[in-house]
Amino acid sequence: MSEMFCFQCEQTAGCSACTGAAGVCGKTALVANDQDELTGALVALGQAVQQGHATEEAREVVVTGLFATVTNVDFSDAAVRTLIDRAHAATRAISPAGIADYDMNRMWTANEDIRSLKSLVLFGIRGMAAYAYHARQLGYVDETVDAFFFEALAALAEEGSLDTLLPLVLKVGEINLSCMALLDRANTETYGDPVPTEVPFEVEAGPFIIVTGHDLHDLQLLLEQTDGTGVNVYTHGEMLPAHAYPELKKHPQLKGNFGTAWQNQRKEFDGVPAPILFTTNCLMPPKESYADNVFTCDCVEFDGTHHVGAEKDFSELIAKAKELGGYAENHPMTGINGGTHATTGFGRATVLSVAGDVVNAVKAGDIKHFFLVGGCDGARPGRNYYTEFVQKTPADSVVLTLACGKFRFNDLDLGTVAGLPRILDMGQCNDAYGAIQVAVALAQAFDCGVNDLPLSMVLSWYEQKAVCILLTLLHLGIKNIYLGPTLPAFISPNVLNVLVENYQISPTSTPEEDLKKILG
Repeated sequence: MSEMFCFQCEQTAGCSACTGAAGVCGKTALVANDQDELTGALVALGQAVQQGHATEEAREVVVTGLFATVTNVDFSDAAVRTLIDRAHAATRAISPAGIADYDMNRMWTANEDIRSLKSLVLFGIRGMAAYAYHARQLGYVDETVDAFFFEALAALAEEGSLDTLLPLVLKVGEINLSCMALLDRANTETYGDPVPTEVPFEVEAGPFIIVTGHDLHDLQLLLEQTDGTGVNVYTHGEMLPAHAYPELKKHPQLKGNFGTAWQNQRKEFDGVPAPILFTTNCLMPPKESYADNVFTCDCVEFDGTHHVGAEKDFSELIAKAKELGGYAENHPMTGINGGTHATTGFGRATVLSVAGDVVNAVKAGDIKHFFLVGGCDGARPGRNYYTEFVQKTPADSVVLTLACGKFRFNDLDLGTVAGLPRILDMGQCNDAYGAIQVAVALAQAFDCGVNDLPLSMVLSWYEQKAVCILLTLLHLGIKNIYLGPTLPAFISPNVLNVLVENYQISPTSTPEEDLKKILG
């Protein structure tokens, strides 16, 4: 095929689908179609496992292959072809007679409701695979999670119906909750519980490396290899919360945060005298002016940039930092709203440690409402909604946030309420489990359901990890979620009606109108 079909992310062309020679993300039709072929090979692998057993290679290739098809991860035709070959080999090892790859065109051209539900399943397990991948990097696996990948993939090859696919959609959310719990345990047992930490935006003079993405293990290895080299390390985007982990804070060269969210990288990285390491998703096609400074690792690849192999030897990256030299003088930067720093590290353990005080503050009327404003950032117009929404929240409310959507407002100074900062940054999108546990703990403290709490969720979405988090919230029965800036193109009107009727999901409108609805 010379054209592609992709509608898995929020920025998809015309809020409909990317077709033609390339997607809005910069992925070529060749790579997009290779990724469809890879998905079809993984479906066949899922069918083989359902008939036989899962080998360790099958488990690894399904997690890696699904993760590689997430938006803004793998732009390399050769890398995707390698994964296709691995999927075929894993299938033959289980079923020597072989199983034909599933033709994804069958799914894309199916009845729109079936296509919609299967898309929710597929995109949900792609997002879940990202969490499973990060946990695997730290040596943590869950057999139930691994088994479900194969179950869900095999189900995509079946005709399916509303009655069979709706429960499967919710099961994605159920299993993703276990997967997020696994990653939460992997991160906190390896690096300690995050602690509140003020992170400066200024870059010190001298050589430095910018590291972006989500993988804490890659950052750990980079910090170990830069110890004593005179090369400083700055986080970018979703790596910002790494500053709050005690084991990572031990490295004095982990200095601060550079820039804002992923969609601004082509502007923010242009002309910077330092290399950039992309550890996971969020890569945008780099400009020619800084492409030679881009290093990728793990599933992230882009032709014409440097790729760090599985051995994770960052010596070439460190040498590049020394060659470029960094800034001659300290280089001050600001957030989107002009702030010079952000505070992160209000993870599950920190927030729950003051849960008693929070409950008392609510009972005393000092805290009237909680808002969870988080999710993915993106380039589509309309995302200023989230900045304005947070700015307009009442002074007696608390804003919990996580994921890169927080860069719209995390440098704002909203003051304090009941002794707490009014903005509590709970971490990456990978840390959504912590936010869910805080909500559950508050519900237990007030002896009520989560839906009865003075808590409202106002979420932004961009890619597939946001999809699986949404499905987890639906699995938990959480209602009245506000979702924006646009609704997913892959959700059909009938499926949307089901979500609205059963869970009262609402598209965002204006901050004023939505706050009026929420607060009455």
